Amino acid sequence: MSLVNYATKEITCKIVYYGPGRSGKTTNLQYIYSRVPWDRKGEMVSLATEADRTLFFDFLPLDLGRISGFTTRFQLYTVPGQVYYNATRKLVLQGADGVVFVADSQRSQIEEDIESFRNLQVNLLEQGIDIREIPVVIQYNKRDLPNVLAIDLLDDELNFREVPSFAASALLGEGVFDTLRSISEGVLRKLAGKLDNTRSRSWRAKGVGNR
Repeated sequence: MSLVNYATKEITCKIVYYGPGRSGKTTNLQYIYSRVPWDRKGEMVSLATEADRTLFFDFLPLDLGRISGFTTRFQLYTVPGQVYYNATRKLVLQGADGVVFVADSQRSQIEEDIESFRNLQVNLLEQGIDIREIPVVIQYNKRDLPNVLAIDLLDDELNFREVPSFAASALLGEGVFDTLRSISEGVLRKLAGKLDNTRSRSWRAKGVGNR
């Protein structure tokens, strides 16, 4: 859930990169972090485990312009991919305004992709969130490797909502910022709608526009 600071006129939004182990979530954030100017990013924080090379979380605020007079700031997080870290997945997912699902395009990994996507739906529902009600973007990563599935086949298995999707190679930086831009725009559109509704209710409560 976006945090609105009326004193500083700043809105902070949270985007979580979700997906199976070693699908490229960490590589996405590392690439983004390396390309963002130093004065527009905070410190990247990482917690690693022996069994999972993905990060427990990354903290990366990005100033992405203004909306309704407020400065917008994004925090980017990853979740651990391994199943036995599900409690941490749930914790990181709390308060998310948008989700990037990073799928491994390799043919051998499709079952793990499907399992992880189902896990995302379950963990959102436990927080009272229908996956249809939150901005989601799917990234088909590792397109530079051999034996990858065709995009239309991946869509058939994962993209039942027909959300925005992007072919990518996070290691090479391909599709990384396209994915980030798409999820950021989705989050901001939803946020703008919420702010407009809140403003309208406030005006009605004060009798503005009533005769």
